[in-house]
Amino acid sequence: MTNKLAFSLAMALAAAAALPATAAEAQTPPAATAQSEDLRLTAFLDAEFAAYVKTQPQLATRLGIKEGGDKWNDNSDEAARAELAWRKASVARMKAQFDRAKLSPEGQVNYDIWALEADRAEMSFANRIYRPPFYSRLYSAHSQLPDFLINTHTVADVTDLKNYIGRLKGLPAVLDRALERTQASQKAGINPPRFQIETIIAGSKQLTSGAPFGEGPDAALWADVKAKTAGLVTAGKLTQAEADTLLEEARQAVLGIQPAYARVIAWAEASLPTAPSGKVGALTLPDGLAYYENELKLVTTTDYTAAQIHEIGRKEVARIEAEQDALARQAGLADRHAFYAERARLNPPRQYDDAARKEYLDTANAFVAHTRSLLAPYFGTLPAYGIEVVREPAFSEVAGGAAHASAPSPDGKRPARTYVHLVGTVPDPAAMYTLMCHEAVPGHNMQGDIQVRQQGGPKFRSVTGYVAFGEGWALYAENLCKEMNAFPDVAADFMRLDAELFRAARLVVDTGIHAMGWTEDEAVTYMNTTGRQPIERSRSEVRRYITLPGQATGYKIGMLKIMELRQRAESKLGPKFDIKGFHDLLIASGSQPLSILERRVDEWIAARAAA
Repeated sequence: MTNKLAFSLAMALAAAAALPATAAEAQTPPAATAQSEDLRLTAFLDAEFAAYVKTQPQLATRLGIKEGGDKWNDNSDEAARAELAWRKASVARMKAQFDRAKLSPEGQVNYDIWALEADRAEMSFANRIYRPPFYSRLYSAHSQLPDFLINTHTVADVTDLKNYIGRLKGLPAVLDRALERTQASQKAGINPPRFQIETIIAGSKQLTSGAPFGEGPDAALWADVKAKTAGLVTAGKLTQAEADTLLEEARQAVLGIQPAYARVIAWAEASLPTAPSGKVGALTLPDGLAYYENELKLVTTTDYTAAQIHEIGRKEVARIEAEQDALARQAGLADRHAFYAERARLNPPRQYDDAARKEYLDTANAFVAHTRSLLAPYFGTLPAYGIEVVREPAFSEVAGGAAHASAPSPDGKRPARTYVHLVGTVPDPAAMYTLMCHEAVPGHNMQGDIQVRQQGGPKFRSVTGYVAFGEGWALYAENLCKEMNAFPDVAADFMRLDAELFRAARLVVDTGIHAMGWTEDEAVTYMNTTGRQPIERSRSEVRRYITLPGQATGYKIGMLKIMELRQRAESKLGPKFDIKGFHDLLIASGSQPLSILERRVDEWIAARAAA
């Protein structure tokens, strides 16, 4: 899955309908005029984006900006309302100052996406009551905030360390505001499921256990600030005496978060007896189906309804199972069931221990390096920064948890990372290769590396992302690994199909839960038997879908569109088709809604055909 920056961006249908669909329909101004207007638009958008970043200190940190580095984003309803008003006003300013027809095709893309972001903000704000900060399995405030400090707030100098301590001091207020928003959603009938409440209690207790709160190993935040401070001492940027003074300030700040987490725990424990379980999809919420259909539009950037996505999922499941049967027969086995049985025989269940964790990380990092060496024939634009596979932090690690990726910092000092959960049952080792293709190379980490290094265009494009595009690319990347001959054996290729089957099953399960009244157990059973996921992974995945409606549908919908566009380009261009040019077109200029992507591919096809 894509990194945790707000990569759930989308398009609005009314605006999308106004966009030109093909190159022939777009007005093409004289080159000199277009270049001049593009530069002027870029300057305008950069100024607007700079103003926006000043209101988003966590985004500024991700971009390597120190200003406001001791602050958190304002997660209040008032701030969200103000942001929406600002975005609308910004688009109005853009439309007043620029004639879209005078821009180049790339300039028109930038213009369109900036306008669409305002529409997305309005749609998201309408759904805000359904998204309380403690509701999401992936993005719950109790774990997301410390995760940001540990994995995103780098400490390269004393200023960074002081900012880190400032954020520690500000953490209780952010938690309190998040709690207020969640309680407001509860009053509106939107309650976190029982399993999520239990996760919040366990995670909050773990974050406030051990030193300096009491006996035992260092708590996660205390261990992190100590390690980052020691790094400055080792680098000669801080004397030990100065470090000791700052560490004592940090220790007091860490101790200061305990009362806020105690309030979170108290709220969660009070909510537990009445927390819903069993049937907990969108249909159980006030106007839940309308909310869910809106989420599908935001995530997929298409007009697909829940019923259409459900049917697409079932058809894809059948197609993939047939391909698995064919591959099994090539391997000398009767069918996919026999292949799965053989893999189970060769890999009996075992639990992760330190040796298994080291083996997984060593193998995964070696495979990522190998895949990276195969990119040149397929891409003109290559990743430039470090990419590493690491273990999920203990406070958010769960058995069967989904791996996820984060982009590097724009200067490359913080590498791109893929986080994996290494507790519970060890998966089939052949499945790791596809996962690394998806999360690392040529998937999310590579895409993020290219996006943060974008030059020439508006800066906002380097951080703007769309689920269907980003996850669609990552799923396409799994298939590309097969094309690149990256997989070591037939088992790895079979497990690629297994991973694609899992994504197709997601279409069925997500829509089943939220539009067809499935219970949690019904969804888990389908994911286990048809999606072929172990029971603990099935349970973890279904709980993710319950608390993040629609997000999981973006993967397969996005991949299917990318495959469709590639087939269209190959068919129309024949020998003029250039795989490097096609891939660079897709990911070298940043994330985009599928409607805009299709328009750009059609323009590219027309230009190459005429050359």
